[in-house]
Amino acid sequence: MIAAVLAGEIQVYYELIRPCERSVYVMAVSYMKNREDAEDVSQEAFVRAFRKLASFRAESKFSTWFISITINEARTRLRRRALVSMEPLDQVPNKDRGFSPALLRDWREIPSEAVERDEVRVLIQRAVEQLPEIYREVFLLRDVEELTIKETAEALNISIPSVKVRLHRARMMLQKQLAPQLRTVNRTSKTRWLFCS
Repeated sequence: MIAAVLAGEIQVYYELIRPCERSVYVMAVSYMKNREDAEDVSQEAFVRAFRKLASFRAESKFSTWFISITINEARTRLRRRALVSMEPLDQVPNKDRGFSPALLRDWREIPSEAVERDEVRVLIQRAVEQLPEIYREVFLLRDVEELTIKETAEALNISIPSVKVRLHRARMMLQKQLAPQLRTVNRTSKTRWLFCS
């Protein structure tokens, strides 16, 4: 496929990157913390990967190479943002970001298991977001995107022992943070079940 794209069959490029789209977006979100910026990073990564395709040497998997381009793009944007922090003039501050009336449902229609699952998902997502960057990126690549240790090391340009150590520490931090919260969710769901039955 890469040879076809380099030979001028540009339409093949989408087939080449399609399997990587989710991984690229997940990594972009983990860095940028919002959908809009993550989409921008993802799009720029797609463009950069296309421009640098001739430099891909197949020493690692294409997806690993592509994710490292995404990580570099996200880091570059964050550095630029740190240098010049600006607020858009046309945007009204909204304290309830993430609130969408279209997503509200009647609570009676949601089974308690779904509520508990959503609560757990949100707790895990917040805990992962609070991990220091070096641990978060390893955790996401290994445990969410299911890259191998070698692929993770290549994507982040670190050693295999570093991946193992960072992954272990990330899991320990998550366990320490989530254990008490998950017990609370479990107690709450049991109480909810008693009142609903």
